[in-house]
Amino acid sequence: MHRLTQHDLCKEVIEDCLKGKKRAFRKLYHRYSGLMLGICMRYARNQSEAEDILQEGFIKIYQNLKGFRFQGSFEGWMKRIMVNTALNYNRNNLKHHFHLEINEVEVFSSPNETVTINKHEYPFDTEDLMKMIQALPTGYRTVFNLYIFEGYSHKEIAEMLQISENTSKSQLSKARKNLQNIINKATDKK
Repeated sequence: MHRLTQHDLCKEVIEDCLKGKKRAFRKLYHRYSGLMLGICMRYARNQSEAEDILQEGFIKIYQNLKGFRFQGSFEGWMKRIMVNTALNYNRNNLKHHFHLEINEVEVFSSPNETVTINKHEYPFDTEDLMKMIQALPTGYRTVFNLYIFEGYSHKEIAEMLQISENTSKSQLSKARKNLQNIINKATDKK
């Protein structure tokens, strides 16, 4: 009996999608929608906006499946499409242009772990912190996510958002300060 690897299963599902099999795309969606929604939530102001980005992202994934060459990670390819979709969504839905900034943050290992920011411990779980990040202005939140979670450099962020590197650095700094203030206020309430 031949056992299929994860790569083989993924390739088989993608090939079935390319053949127009709706069931295959549904399978792909169910397999990755939770992970992709988590990415969308980092760039959205709320659940509804994140779901809009998710749907738009999956449409783009479907439309561009034939461009995937099986040379890299399919999941990584999908994540990049979701991030770009979220960036475009925010760019198209902003009423005015934004300025961005951030500081030193270590976050997200497990849902119930404490959060370390500027070397201080806070009794928040991941969901609490995500809500705090969502409270940041769109521009700050965008640079924060790209730098902290996606691992982009300020140069890459500047190119993606069509801003200067200094603006990216400034926005990151401001986002971190803003986030620190939000966390301090929440800590005072606990």
